[in-house]
Amino acid sequence: MRSVFTRRCLGKWNLAALLIVLVCSQGLAARADSKDLEQQTQAIQQQLQQMQEQMQKLQNKLEQTQQKLEEAKKEQEWNADDIDNLDDRVAVAEKHTAADKVELGLELEPRLWSIQMDQVYRAPSSLTGLFFTPYNNANPMAGGLDGATLPQIQQMFQGMQAAGMVPSAEEIDVDNDAIRTLKFRLRMDAEVNDNLRFAGRLAAYKVWGDSAGINFNSSGMQDITMDGTTASNPHGDTVHLERGYFVYNNEFKDIPWYISVGRRPSTEGHPLQYKKNYPYSGGSPSAHIINWQFDGASLHFGLEELTGIPGFDLKFCYGSGFESQYGTTGAFLDEPNVDDVDLFGVIGTLYENYLPSSDLDLSIGYNYAYAPNISDGFTGLTVMPFIVSKQDTNQDGVAEYYFDQNLGMYTSRVEPTTNIGDWQALSVGVTGNFWGTLDVYLSGAWSHTKAEKVSQNPLYEALGMSLLSSNGDLESHTGYSFFGGIRYALEDYGAKFGLEYNYGSKYWFNFTGAEDNLIGSKLATRGHVIEPYYIQSISGDNFFFRIGAQFYKFNYSGSGNPLGEPVDIDDVTGMDALFPVVEDMQQYYLSVVYRF
Repeated sequence: MRSVFTRRCLGKWNLAALLIVLVCSQGLAARADSKDLEQQTQAIQQQLQQMQEQMQKLQNKLEQTQQKLEEAKKEQEWNADDIDNLDDRVAVAEKHTAADKVELGLELEPRLWSIQMDQVYRAPSSLTGLFFTPYNNANPMAGGLDGATLPQIQQMFQGMQAAGMVPSAEEIDVDNDAIRTLKFRLRMDAEVNDNLRFAGRLAAYKVWGDSAGINFNSSGMQDITMDGTTASNPHGDTVHLERGYFVYNNEFKDIPWYISVGRRPSTEGHPLQYKKNYPYSGGSPSAHIINWQFDGASLHFGLEELTGIPGFDLKFCYGSGFESQYGTTGAFLDEPNVDDVDLFGVIGTLYENYLPSSDLDLSIGYNYAYAPNISDGFTGLTVMPFIVSKQDTNQDGVAEYYFDQNLGMYTSRVEPTTNIGDWQALSVGVTGNFWGTLDVYLSGAWSHTKAEKVSQNPLYEALGMSLLSSNGDLESHTGYSFFGGIRYALEDYGAKFGLEYNYGSKYWFNFTGAEDNLIGSKLATRGHVIEPYYIQSISGDNFFFRIGAQFYKFNYSGSGNPLGEPVDIDDVTGMDALFPVVEDMQQYYLSVVYRF
C-alpha cells in the first residue's frame, strides 16, 4: 500500500506535468504548422514517457524506504522485549548467586600402601578346633565346647588355665607389599543468607579391585561396615553421606550463637589438618578422642566480647551412636534389651589470638565427651569366621552354645546385645605457629571406663567380656594418651616436613575408628607410634603428593576395642589371640591429592 506521503508526491508531479503539456501545446499551436506541431507533440510525449518512468522508479524507492522503516521499528520492538527478558533472567541468576548458590568442591586421593606386620600372634588350630568339637559330658577335658552350657565353658577354661593347658599363640609375619586405595569426596556448601547456611559431603572409599563393601572379620570392629565408619574406611564404591547439616546463627546481647543439626562434621578434627594439608581444622571434635561419623546437634556461644578473652567460646554437642528400636530385634518390644547409645560433649577454646610478638600464634582448646551405657558393638555387616548361637535344645532350662564354621562365607548382620558400661574422655590441646612457617602441637588426653554388665553376645559372653574387662569381672579403669607433632614449611619450594608421635596406656580407649588408616586408628594405639611425612606441592594446595611412614610398637592387645581386658604383649596366650594380636608394624604410604 502507498503511504500518504507517496500519494502526495505523485499528485504534485502529475499536476506539474499537465501544466507543462498545456503551455507547450498552446505555444506550438500559435507558431507552427500542423507538421511541426505533430513532431513537437511526439517529442513531448517521449519526454512525458521518460518522466513517468522516473516517477515510477521514485515511487518504488519510496515504498522500499517505507518498508525498511517499518522493519526497523519492529526489530527495535523485538530487541526491547529481548532486553527485558534478559534483564529478568539475569536478575533471577543474580538472586540465586547471592542467596541460593551451592558451591561444589572435589577431592580425589589415590594412595599406595605397603604394610609389614612383625610378630603377629594368633590362636593355634588346636585351640580354635575346640569350638567345633562336641562337648563330652563324661569327660569334659577330652571333648570340646560345641553344645556346652555357659557354666561348662567357663569351667573348661578355668581347668585349662589351672592345668597349664592353654596353648601358646602362634607367631607369624604378615606382609602386604602393595595395596592401593582411592578416596573420592564431593563437598557442598550453600550460604542462603547472613544467618543460614548448609554444608554437606558425600564420599566413597575403596580398595582397588574390591567393591564388595563387606569385609571378612579378622580384626574385630575395624572389619564391620557400620554407621560410624562407612565413608572413612574402605567400603567399596558406594557413595555415602559423610556430612550433611545446617547452621543457623544469630546474636543475643552481643553474644553470637549458632545452632546446627544433621550429620556432624565429626571426623578429621584438630590437629589432623597439618598432616592432611588442610588450611583449617577438618572437623569439630578433637581427633585425639573423637573421630567418628555420627548424627546429632550442637549449640555454640562466642564469649570473647563477654569475657574479654580472645577466641573464648563454648559449644555443647549431642550425638547418636545407636538407635535400638529401628531395624533391630528390639524394634517392636516395649522394653528392648539394649537402650539407645547417646554421646554428649563440650568443646571450647580457652585462648586463641596473636601474642604481643607477631612471630607467634597460640591456641588452647579442650574437648570433654561422655557416653553413658555404651553398647558391646554397633549395627553393621561383616563376614564372621564362625557363627555362635545359643539354644536350649534339651529343654532343661539352660541354654547350650553352638559354634558353626562359616565355610560359605555368609554375611552376618550384627547388632549390640548389651549396654556394657559408661565411658568418658577429656583432651586438652595447645597449638603454636612460629614465624608463619613452623607449627607445633601437643595434646594430652584422659579416658575412664566403668564396666556394668557382661556382654550377652554368645561369643563375648562365653569369654566373660565387658567394657575393658574379661572373665566376668566388672571393673573401672583409667587410661591416658599423649599426641604431639611439628610441621615446617619451606614456602619458596612448596614443601612441608612433618613428624608426629603418640602414646597410649594399657586402658586407653577412644572413639577414633573413622581415622583414615587401613589397620585401625593410630591414635587408639596402646603403645607407641612415630610418623614422619613429607608434602610437596605441585600446584599450590590444589594438587600435591604426600609420602610418609608409621612405625607401631604395641604394648598391649585390643587397641581401639572396648571389649576385653588388655593383655601385655609379652603375656599373650592362644586364648588372647582368638583375634590376631600385633606387636610391631610398619606402614608406608604415597598419595597424590587433587583438591579444589
